[in-house]
Amino acid sequence: MDSITLDYSKSSVEEYELENIKPYVKTSHEILHKGIGPGKEYTGWVNLHNSIDEDEIERIREASKNIRDTSDVFISIGIGGSYLGARACIEALNHNFYNELPREKRKGPKIFFIGNNLSSSYIMDLFDLLDDKDISVNVISKSGTTTEPAIAFRIFKDYMEKRYGIEKARKRIYVTTDREKGALRSLADKEGYTTFIIPDDIGGRYSVLTPVGLLPIAVSGVDIESLIKGALDGVREYSLDFDENICYKYAAIRNILYNKGKDIEILAYYEPNMHFFAEWWKQLFGESEGKDKKGIFPSSVSFTTDLHSLGQLIQDGKRNIFETTINILNPRRDEVIKQDEENLDGLNYLSGKTIDYVNKKAFEGTLLAHYKGGVPNLVINVPYVNEYYIGKLIYFFEKACAISGYLLGVNPFNQPGVEEYKKNMFRLLGKPGYM
Repeated sequence: MDSITLDYSKSSVEEYELENIKPYVKTSHEILHKGIGPGKEYTGWVNLHNSIDEDEIERIREASKNIRDTSDVFISIGIGGSYLGARACIEALNHNFYNELPREKRKGPKIFFIGNNLSSSYIMDLFDLLDDKDISVNVISKSGTTTEPAIAFRIFKDYMEKRYGIEKARKRIYVTTDREKGALRSLADKEGYTTFIIPDDIGGRYSVLTPVGLLPIAVSGVDIESLIKGALDGVREYSLDFDENICYKYAAIRNILYNKGKDIEILAYYEPNMHFFAEWWKQLFGESEGKDKKGIFPSSVSFTTDLHSLGQLIQDGKRNIFETTINILNPRRDEVIKQDEENLDGLNYLSGKTIDYVNKKAFEGTLLAHYKGGVPNLVINVPYVNEYYIGKLIYFFEKACAISGYLLGVNPFNQPGVEEYKKNMFRLLGKPGYM
């Protein structure tokens, strides 16, 4: 099977620089794998073999089949790591217009994500789509008290009970939460909801390959076994020595460039259904590295679309950025451009070429232009967008993020700054204990 590869020939990083940082990468590897570094209590994902519970996977298969068989719409309630990884996989691995397809052409129900914002219009607009539709709900929260999903679930719990009655509603509500404690665990036990476990030793942004992500992903019809297989192969491949390990080289190059003043990383992609994969990546690196007044700011662009907007800034703006492109080598579908007699659009020179061929030339031209303009570029070549390679890519970035965070000298597994806005919001809302 083809491998994911890393091309750093246009990174502006020299081999001697990689040699110089190699001992620090080795130390970071040992800290991570021995579980002796900051945040060690959240490194259960590192040895993924140990965190895969086959009984839980079988329960996910059964629940997802039941949801597909009984539901027109599936509502996933969560925020941050409780929804971004699932949405990334669902959108990358399905039809670009999945929700718009007729039911017979979809593998699962329509899927909507809520509880990731506090927009009243967004919530109420969603209800306009639910008339005469059978619905199942999955609420994902370790504590059950995170404001955004808690409000959304309170509203949907009430809606489901009024629509189906309390007993039938209980069979359509699925809860992914802590094994033993928390408000949501207490409610799930009281109501008798079907529950799935968020592992204690895996933080939210590293949790996509746990029930947090796997249940919604399976509901969409994605083959979660192949997803896990890709990640498990990544566990082996991305634990090799530095010289054979593209994951560690990516982490090292990021830090070398950061120390040269390149403090913004732009993740570029040329397939629109990778949009939420980039959103997941931004949370992963932003929340993991952005602390102690340090960190590379993670941004993303959808090319060629954003070449007509942000392309100008990337080409000629301040030289504090570098780019990492996810290059999909083989598209899921393609089309040949045909000859046109009148040729009013002047495109006959492309006749006989495929759309993906043009897309690849746009990528190659952009890579060369930005590199010559002073922007270091890395390219991650992914053979296909399928379950196996997306699973492997997830583990690639998770491992790279942990190593990169330790190289940076921060705890890659906590997020102390997230609490600051909550304290102010709770005080302004008059929450007891925050006045």
